[in-house]
Amino acid sequence: MAHVLVTGGAGYIGSHACKALKQAGFTPVVYDNLVTGWKDAVKFGPFEQGDLNDRVRLDQVFAKYQPTAVMHFAALSQVGEAMSQPGRYWANNVGGSLNLIEASVAAGVTDFVFSSTCATYGEHDNVVLDENTPQLPLNAYGASKRAVEDILTDFEAAHGLLSVVFRYFNVAGADPEAEVGEFHRPETHLVPLVLDAIDGKHDSLTIFGTDYDTPDGTCIRDYVHVCDLVDAHVLGLKWLQDGKGSRVFNLGTGTGFSVREVMDKAAVVTGKDVPCNTGARRAGDCTKLVSGSTRAASELGWEPRRSTLETMIHDAWKWHKTGHYEA
Repeated sequence: MAHVLVTGGAGYIGSHACKALKQAGFTPVVYDNLVTGWKDAVKFGPFEQGDLNDRVRLDQVFAKYQPTAVMHFAALSQVGEAMSQPGRYWANNVGGSLNLIEASVAAGVTDFVFSSTCATYGEHDNVVLDENTPQLPLNAYGASKRAVEDILTDFEAAHGLLSVVFRYFNVAGADPEAEVGEFHRPETHLVPLVLDAIDGKHDSLTIFGTDYDTPDGTCIRDYVHVCDLVDAHVLGLKWLQDGKGSRVFNLGTGTGFSVREVMDKAAVVTGKDVPCNTGARRAGDCTKLVSGSTRAASELGWEPRRSTLETMIHDAWKWHKTGHYEA
């Protein structure tokens, strides 16, 4: 089976991508420094520990496995940290990605799938976002992802590197068989925070802002199931293998759910109330962020099958009850 190098394959999305690749007939080779990933999440192919900024190590891995493609998830992704430590984000997300891209070209690997983010768009409050929306990132996280997109464009012109770029909205859920799941330390994502509150791991969940111009006063976001998300990545890889060229795709469902809707559905799925309190709005939080793109559906044939709120929370709850990775 053809090898695909998966950077960040020990993380939340990367580990699910490895399972999807395995099921699609590829052998995922995980390259991860385990700073935010977990060795226990590597279950579907070989593991090589290493840092993106270590070019010698990258060259060794490319030579050992001779992958036919790269799927690049490895990145720092905490917005608050990106605001306070921008240099760390530029060095890791941009410097590391440039190193990886150069190693890929040197190894003759010219099919590259990149994990980007809707954070590259910045603040377009109450605007339905598509791939042509201006990119005006508000912090070093979004800016670093946009910079890597620009690098990929330049390397296509200079070296023939072809890329599929996916700009995600909010990712939720877990593998329905609970082989891998979502586990961050510290946790910042809404669904696992809600489940932690239900499970008594925190006293309560804080709702940041209840006076937004939405039906229930809380922010609205577009959630996509992690398994649907990684299915799109496999389709993106096949798009490149079929010679269709570089392309950018938003990955969202076009449907938004408010914070209170997520909490209410979690109470129904788990049969337990969500202890909560309210706090002030956080700086930079938009009222509503929803994808308006149909490009992934019309061009890739992508169909999000598990991205209902009930299914995402059900799968996340199943994983939540199995325990977590060991460091």
